[in-house]
Amino acid sequence: MTQSFAEWISEGPWPIDGGLSGELEKRGHDLSDSLWSARLLRDAPEAIAEVHRDYVDAGARVLISASYQASRVGFVAQGLSNDEADDLMRLSIALAHQEAANGNDKVWVAASVGPYGAVLGGGQEYVGNYGVAHDDLVTFHRDRLAVLASANPDLFACETIPDMVEVRALLEALADFSHIPAWITMSADTSETCCAGQLIDELASLVADSPNVVAIGVNCTKPEFVTSLVSILSAATSLPLVVYPNAGRVWDGENRSWIGAGLATLPAIAVNEWVGQGTQLIGGCCGLGPEAIQQLDVDLAALRDSSGK
Repeated sequence: MTQSFAEWISEGPWPIDGGLSGELEKRGHDLSDSLWSARLLRDAPEAIAEVHRDYVDAGARVLISASYQASRVGFVAQGLSNDEADDLMRLSIALAHQEAANGNDKVWVAASVGPYGAVLGGGQEYVGNYGVAHDDLVTFHRDRLAVLASANPDLFACETIPDMVEVRALLEALADFSHIPAWITMSADTSETCCAGQLIDELASLVADSPNVVAIGVNCTKPEFVTSLVSILSAATSLPLVVYPNAGRVWDGENRSWIGAGLATLPAIAVNEWVGQGTQLIGGCCGLGPEAIQQLDVDLAALRDSSGK
């Protein structure tokens, strides 16, 4: 019998992958336009595959696709048709599947479902409060989920969601795809609240009746906030938690660049704390690359061994 993603999570903690855009920039790719890393689905898909490959080699057990900022709206604004946009979104899943198949162990493919704010291209995913009607948010997400689902990902990674208003819209859209598991992770700018200002524990109550949300947590959040956020979430839900912080820098939306220095790897003491609080999936976001995941693989394997898993 094939193991489900939820069953596999329970055997963790497991390492997931790290940031995509930062690795692409390190390799000389210009991501300064509104499509960000999604532009390379059209212009240099082999570069995306190479980063996925490096994460598999580093020990990542989940690859997150390059569809975070991919949408019909964004691609059409660049002169593509709806059909061409859909093909590129499906390509993001195919590239991840291609590299996942080369892993020594099972590597799951998560379709990245970024927030509506990411498509706007000005850093709105770190603010929220878009002023967009609920039905419009539902339609936006439902249409994109349908395209991504058609490429057969193992799960949806609904990530960097800044606002509980958008979580509600996502949950309504996800209900049409209850056969595909999902996690929801929020961007947070304090030790207690998501970026739009709501208390993080509201996420637990919102997903309580969702048939396909199998994990919740935070991503693209400063590492120093994560322990508190995980503690709050673990007290509010029995779901496993997923965290993939950034390197600890600040995003300049106007200039589309990260400001300041950050961590190269996640401190083992922090990783141990997060696992002790119920975190089963840990990875990196912007600024944390294969080196960080390689170290995580070592740290999390030791924790699994010590618990007899």
